[in-house]
Amino acid sequence: MVQCAARRAYTLCTPLNTSPWLLTARGFSTSPGLAKNRIYPAAIRRESDLESLTLMSASTRVPLITLWMANWCSPCHVISPLIRDLIEKERVGEDQGGVSYVEVEMDSPDMGGIGGLPMRYGINSIPTLLAFDRQEPQIETKVSRLEDLKSKEFLRKWIEKEASRQGSGGGGGTLGGLFGR
Repeated sequence: MVQCAARRAYTLCTPLNTSPWLLTARGFSTSPGLAKNRIYPAAIRRESDLESLTLMSASTRVPLITLWMANWCSPCHVISPLIRDLIEKERVGEDQGGVSYVEVEMDSPDMGGIGGLPMRYGINSIPTLLAFDRQEPQIETKVSRLEDLKSKEFLRKWIEKEASRQGSGGGGGTLGGLFGR
C-alpha cells in the first residue's frame, strides 16, 4: 500500500512501511484543448503593465488586441463595448486559436503623453486598434479609421485574422516584419 500527498506539480509517494519519500513527477497535458478568449478588466495605465501583457501573450502564443483610447473620447465608449461583445459573447477568434483584449488609456499620466508609448507604436489618433503577436506590434494591420471601428463585420474579420497568427507574427513591428521574411 502507498500513501501519496499532492504538492504543486509533483506527487510525493511513500510506501506505508518504509521511508524515505520517493519523488515522482506528475504528467502535464500539452494538448491544445479549447481556445478561450480573454478580456483583461483593468485598462492599461502604465508602460510596464502593457509590457507584462505582451510578454504573457508571447509566451502563450495568443495575440493581444489593444484598444488605444482616452476617457474623454466618446467614440471610444461606443467602440469598446462592441469589441468586448464580439470577443466575450460571440467568441469571435476562438475557432482560430483565441485572443486577449485590453484597453490602453492614453490620457493616463504614466503613459508619457503623446510622445511616449503611443508614439513608439505609431498611435496618432484615437481610438486605434493594435494587435501584438510575439511582443511585436502588428503595425500593418493597425486600425484607426472610425468607420471600420464601428463596423461589426469589419471587426469580426479583423479579430479572426489577428487570432489566426498564434505566434507567427507577420504584420510589422520589426525590420523582419516590415520587409518580409
